[in-house]
Amino acid sequence: MVYTGRFGQSEDYRRDELIRKIEHSLENLTLQELEALYYDMSTKNYIND
Repeated sequence: MVYTGRFGQSEDYRRDELIRKIEHSLENLTLQELEALYYDMSTKNYIND
């Protein structure tokens, strides 16, 4: 675990915090928004089916 000094948090803690925030935000997206996000992520090779 690498200490970043920013906000006094480690990179792993910050990563976990960001993942939690993103997961919460995803729950509030409409189907159309989720499809657009999926398309964007798949064309950028973030998602490999």
